[in-house]
Amino acid sequence: MQLVLDTEQQQLRSTVRKLLADHNNVRSVVDGDGAYDAVLWRHLAELGLTGLVVPEELGGAGAGHVERAVVLEELGRALAPVPFFASAVLAADALAALGDTEVLPALAAGEKIGALAVSPGWGPAPVSATERDGGWVLDGHAPFVISGDVAEVFVIYTADGWFVAEDARRMPLTTLDPTRGQAKLEFAASPARRLDTADPAAVLEEVRDLASVALAAEQVGGIGKVLETTVEYAKMRVQFGRAVGSYQAVKHACADLYSTSERAESLLRHAAWAADHDREALPLAAASTQAFTGPAYFAAAASGLQLHGGIGYTWEHDAHLYYKRAKSCELLFGGHDAQLARLAGRLDGVS
Repeated sequence: MQLVLDTEQQQLRSTVRKLLADHNNVRSVVDGDGAYDAVLWRHLAELGLTGLVVPEELGGAGAGHVERAVVLEELGRALAPVPFFASAVLAADALAALGDTEVLPALAAGEKIGALAVSPGWGPAPVSATERDGGWVLDGHAPFVISGDVAEVFVIYTADGWFVAEDARRMPLTTLDPTRGQAKLEFAASPARRLDTADPAAVLEEVRDLASVALAAEQVGGIGKVLETTVEYAKMRVQFGRAVGSYQAVKHACADLYSTSERAESLLRHAAWAADHDREALPLAAASTQAFTGPAYFAAAASGLQLHGGIGYTWEHDAHLYYKRAKSCELLFGGHDAQLARLAGRLDGVS
């Protein structure tokens, strides 16, 4: 097991961090009219990051999940408003597990944006599939599809198996987190291509485990940024003639943030390593990291916001964006109770 990044992985982190420092502007989306940062997305594609874990023969970089976690940490740290999680994680992982060779290269190259439609409880989406005239059509709707407002390709898990479609009515939703769009999709006799697999439910479980690791990486990046900005503010802000960080209550709160960051990162490193080297250990590792990191990120964001005092509650400061992203991420896969239940289920299977 490897819990420390090697030299190449550290260089990858530096490259992505510099790219985001130069080009990321979350406010252009939060305060503007765009649904995502198209310029930043193009830069990510040019670096081959949109197909990081996709095999090279399908147009990807053929890297591992540890490397993808490094990229996701930086995207989460910067609150980058790009559809990376939906397209390069959820949709790409599903298509790779299903052996698709028609759409996956376009997603890997960043030429198209993908999204995954499942039910809010990670079961079959309320979409029916009908075989007609030698093909398939879809009817129904899929709620709360991450980046469904900007996606061009939809991977749908239904009671009849997996399908890919490009024809759907997209209705953007107003959600808590303004940095990551969601949409309701409606299918009305929409042409679709079926992706045959012997066990559709097993594919969904694999995609969910990998998504849990990827989401945890975003969360670890967010925790790290909250820790950094909060400590900087505590050292700079003076009250009653002293830096507020010199007060014991603030010191303890910052120490708690640091401890949270270290524990979350350790869990993430193990889970990402398991995704690359020990798939039997992945289900438990993924459940463990998500059960901890979801509430940990929200608690860290809430603490960071409070420690910034009055300025932390203003619209102009980014603290509230991390707070909203943290709560959104915590609820994304069913909330903390669902994560604990999933972890308990995985522990039951450990002999």
